[in-house]
Amino acid sequence: MRKILVTGGLGFIGSHTVVELQNNGFEVVIIDDLSNSSESVLDGIIGITHKKPTFENLDLKEKASVENFFKKHNDISGVIHFAASKAVGESVENPLLYYENNLHTLIYMLKDVLGLQESNFIFSSSCTVYGQADKMPITENAPIKLAESPYGNTKQIGEEIITDTCKVNLNLNAIALRYFNPIGAHSSALIGELPIGIPQNLVPYITQTGFGLRECLSVFGNDYPTPDGTCIRDYIHVVDLAKAHVLALQRLLDKKNDSNFETFNVGTGVGSSVLEVITAFEGVSNKSLNYKFAPRREGDVISAYADITKANNVLGWKAKSSLEDAIDSAWKWEQKIRNL
Repeated sequence: MRKILVTGGLGFIGSHTVVELQNNGFEVVIIDDLSNSSESVLDGIIGITHKKPTFENLDLKEKASVENFFKKHNDISGVIHFAASKAVGESVENPLLYYENNLHTLIYMLKDVLGLQESNFIFSSSCTVYGQADKMPITENAPIKLAESPYGNTKQIGEEIITDTCKVNLNLNAIALRYFNPIGAHSSALIGELPIGIPQNLVPYITQTGFGLRECLSVFGNDYPTPDGTCIRDYIHVVDLAKAHVLALQRLLDKKNDSNFETFNVGTGVGSSVLEVITAFEGVSNKSLNYKFAPRREGDVISAYADITKANNVLGWKAKSSLEDAIDSAWKWEQKIRNL
């Protein structure tokens, strides 16, 4: 049984990926500093898979701690690196936090991954690397433009760090998965998105407003050049996204990669506006959502949705869930955690 390290493995995407890895026969070790997650997520993972992953509460910004971890776990076959701060708006307000957390941790991880017998690395990247793309849908060959936010810039720089490292370390095999907008929760409602404080992402803010925890949802901008004036994004069910990680990892383990650094878009290929997401929520919840329009938010691009041809054809992966499926699972999760 191959051992896989998942950093940020108790977070939203990380926890769902741990479930898929364990369901596919991998032994999983989780590193998480619990800065944006909870140790209780372990109970949900165990409830779904009936297996307990190894968990280490560790801050990846502490270089010595990372080195000591790899001395103890020198038999790891692959690393999936999620651990990072990830909110566009927060990164604009606190750029140094993002540069420190997202780049230092990546560098320390790569240094130790190079010492492993099998150096396989999956990087949690983002469609924000494209900035405001000229054409939709966005392909992997789209120009990497000036980032619209410090968060997006950390993902661009992160990919550059991996590219440069792969050039001189041919034993390192890496894939960057460029996510679009993950939403939803596991169908069991045992794990889902658990934002600490005010949600930075749209769907948890919608579900919290629908439940009555938030008075009103602010829709940032209704004057964009889109059909209804609100931003368009590609919303992907988190379980579909988690499955893409397993396939990407297996590609590296099976040595099927064409080069030692590859990139894949992971989305649905369908763009949905903020108002369309609100309408989908109202449909699955039978509730009318209280929202208001607010000024545009710095760092937001107008539109972003994926061309997923490469992921479909090369990884053999395709998103299976609809926007309504994902919203419905997020709403069930919200109701579950509030009614405990």
